[in-house]
Amino acid sequence: MIHHDFANVVPMRLPPLNAIRAFEAVCRHGSILKAAEELNVVRGAVRQQIDTLEDHFGRKLFTRDGRRLAPTPQASAFAAAASAAFDILQRAASELEGVVPGRIRVGVPSAFAVWWLMPRAADMQACLGDTVDIVPMTTVEPLQMHPELDAVIMGGEYRPAAGITALRFMADEFGPVATPSLAATLSSEPAAMSALTMLISRSVPKLWDEWFAESGTPAVVFSRAQEFEDLLLALAAARSGLGIALAPRASIEDDLQRGHLVAPYGFISRPSGYSLCCRTPDAKRPAFAALVSWLLRCGTPA
Repeated sequence: MIHHDFANVVPMRLPPLNAIRAFEAVCRHGSILKAAEELNVVRGAVRQQIDTLEDHFGRKLFTRDGRRLAPTPQASAFAAAASAAFDILQRAASELEGVVPGRIRVGVPSAFAVWWLMPRAADMQACLGDTVDIVPMTTVEPLQMHPELDAVIMGGEYRPAAGITALRFMADEFGPVATPSLAATLSSEPAAMSALTMLISRSVPKLWDEWFAESGTPAVVFSRAQEFEDLLLALAAARSGLGIALAPRASIEDDLQRGHLVAPYGFISRPSGYSLCCRTPDAKRPAFAALVSWLLRCGTPA
């Protein structure tokens, strides 16, 4: 018979829950003010909770990064775990109360939403009913930054955080695109792009660098560069003939078919593709399974 001596068990000393909640909100927003607004308390209350948590751990949890508060590497790992834990508790409480969310709010990159998802919206509604709300995102951020969303579509290299499940549904390609008349001025060598204006999206500022690196093309020094707030605007500028943009093929497939844009140097594959990222407990919900099934049917086979 096994005897348990509970008197010798050392209880786990967890930090106060309110302090963890305040800390997690500050990590997401990078701001005590925005965290206070979310939690509906004054800034002093948030500062006090952060002080409590720092006293508990015996270390500073934040550094100043310009105007933002950035968690230290150790604190960042704790914030990710805290965020996942709050999500699990919230959903467990909903299940215990018998409340199952009827709709799924999905954050989607603006260009992907306009040129890939919305042309298929009628088919999606026919298959899934009125269960999915599409929320365009100018700046695509991981799901843990958006507690108001149920899922986010992420493209490119993405490593899900603790408590997040990434369900890959489509591969992708990307490459430089321009109007047929502008592309006609180029030679077969990508260096010829130097005479054109490079169109850049601030939402994916390293896309050109990634293409040069992954395609093995020497970096081009463009005559001029013009930045836009998001990829949607950068591609609209390319369609107007303003310059040449770097685009994921999924976002401009319709433009290619209609001849509005061409890819003078083709596309290269991006194995990482697109993933639907949701909180791990939600991945088992029938509504999510139906959404993933539809995305897999419509997406390019991996």
